Amino acid sequence: MALGGIHVSVVGNALTATGTDRDLTIAADTEVVGINDGAVVAPARLLVDVVRSLEPGAVTIESDDDLVEVTASRSHFNLRTFPLDEFPPLDEPSRPSTSLPAHALLDAIRQVVRAASTDDARPLLTGVLITSEGEGIRLVATDSYRLAFCDLPTSNPVLGAAHLLVPARALAELQRVPGISQLVERDEPVTPEGDVDGSPAREGTSGIGVSFGDHDLTFTAGPVRITTRLLDGTYPEYNQLIPPTYPNRLHVGKDSLLDALRRVRLLVRDNTTPVRLSMRQGGVDLTVVSQEIGDASETVDADFDGSDLTVAFNPAYLIDGVEAVPGDEVVVLTTDASKPATVRAAEEARFQYLLMPVRVS
Repeated sequence: MALGGIHVSVVGNALTATGTDRDLTIAADTEVVGINDGAVVAPARLLVDVVRSLEPGAVTIESDDDLVEVTASRSHFNLRTFPLDEFPPLDEPSRPSTSLPAHALLDAIRQVVRAASTDDARPLLTGVLITSEGEGIRLVATDSYRLAFCDLPTSNPVLGAAHLLVPARALAELQRVPGISQLVERDEPVTPEGDVDGSPAREGTSGIGVSFGDHDLTFTAGPVRITTRLLDGTYPEYNQLIPPTYPNRLHVGKDSLLDALRRVRLLVRDNTTPVRLSMRQGGVDLTVVSQEIGDASETVDADFDGSDLTVAFNPAYLIDGVEAVPGDEVVVLTTDASKPATVRAAEEARFQYLLMPVRVS
C-alpha cells in the first residue's frame, strides 16, 4: 500500500521526495525553509494534485503520525498518510562515478528507446543494452521487428567490460526529468555540489552522472536521481543482423519523406497494412492499398543508386525511424525486399535504425 505513496523527508533546509515501485526509484532534492526534521509517506497522486491546484505562493507542509497537513494562502488540506515502516528502505544515494554528456545521451535515448519492446512476455527486449563500443558506448534496442543503435563517444571510462541491460522505461523517465532541457541548455554541472569526483564544478562542464553496481544503475541529473534495477539475462547477438553492405541507396529529404508517409498512412487502419516504397532513379513512390477503404500514393523526389526495387514496411515503424534520424537528409539502405533495411543520416552513421520488411504478394 505504501508503494502508492511518496516519501518526503526534511533535514535542515533540504527536502527530498522519493517514489518507488521497487524496480524503479526516483528521488528529487530541493531547498526549503525547514522548521523540524522529519519524514512522512503521503499519498503520491493526491499530494501532487493538491500542490498543483494551489495558488502561487508559499506552501507549508506539516505532519504527524497519521496526517500530513498542506496549507497555502486560504487553502487547507489534511491527507491520511501511510506508515513510514511500510515504505521500502531507502539506500544512501551514491555519488556518480562518472558522467556522460547530457545532450548526446538524451539524443541517443530518444533515438533508441522507441525500438524497445513493450511486451512483458519478452522482458529482455523491454530493455536497452548499454555496452562498450570502441572508445565510447553504444545503446541498442530491438523488439525483433526493428533494431536501433546509437554510438556515443565519450572520454570517460563508463563501463569497462560491463554490459548493462537497462529497462527502457527508466530511460524514458530520465528524458522527462523536470528542468533537464534547461540543464543541457545552460551547460550546468552534473551535480549541485560540483563535479563527479567531488571537486568544484569546472566552467563548461555538463553531464548526467552515472553509477552502477551488480544489480542497479543510477542516473543523476541536477537534483534528481533515477535508480533502476538492471535486467538479468543475455541480450540477443544483434551484430549478426546488420548487413555488411547494401547495394541500394536512397537519399531523400527527411521532412519530404515524413510528410508523404504521414499522408498515405491515413488509409492504414491496422498493423497489417504496409506502405510500399518503390525506389527508382529520381525518386521514390509511396503506396498504401486498403481493400476496405481505398488506396493512396505519392511521389517524393530523391537520389537513388542501385537496381529498381519495391519494399514494404510497417508505416508506423518506418516513421519512427525516419523521425529519429538527426539532420535534414535521410538515407535508406536496402538489399532486397526480404532483408533488413537501414535508415540513417546522410552524413554520419552514429545512429542506425534497422527495419524488417513486410512480405506482400
